Amino acid sequence: MSELPRSQEPRPRGLGAAARVTALAGSVMDLHVRIALQEVDREKRRLISGGVFLAMGGTLMLLALVAGEAALLVWVLEAWEWSLLQALLGLAVLNLVVAGISLRVGGMLAKGPYLPQTLEGLSRTTRAVLGR
Repeated sequence: MSELPRSQEPRPRGLGAAARVTALAGSVMDLHVRIALQEVDREKRRLISGGVFLAMGGTLMLLALVAGEAALLVWVLEAWEWSLLQALLGLAVLNLVVAGISLRVGGMLAKGPYLPQTLEGLSRTTRAVLGR
């Protein structure tokens, strides 16, 4: 019996179709992975840009707060004729009162109950950050 070259051997029909379906599924998955990586790159750029703008906005807000406090200090010095020390102490007390109220309200708003998935995510994040 003469043997046919391997490329001309008859293949069982089922295996050829399965190979084609597997190859098609593989190429679809490769395409999906490429698209997902492109989306990840876009999301990463968006998140980094958003973080930069949030940091810039926070910094400018802090500078505006400092300028507002300086203006309030000058106004207290001129309007009430307080000494610099009295005006600084008054401003510090005002800041402490506003900070205390803000912390109290924020603590009440942040109080639970939390969903189990939220608690699990927070604990995993905390463990990852603390290295436990």
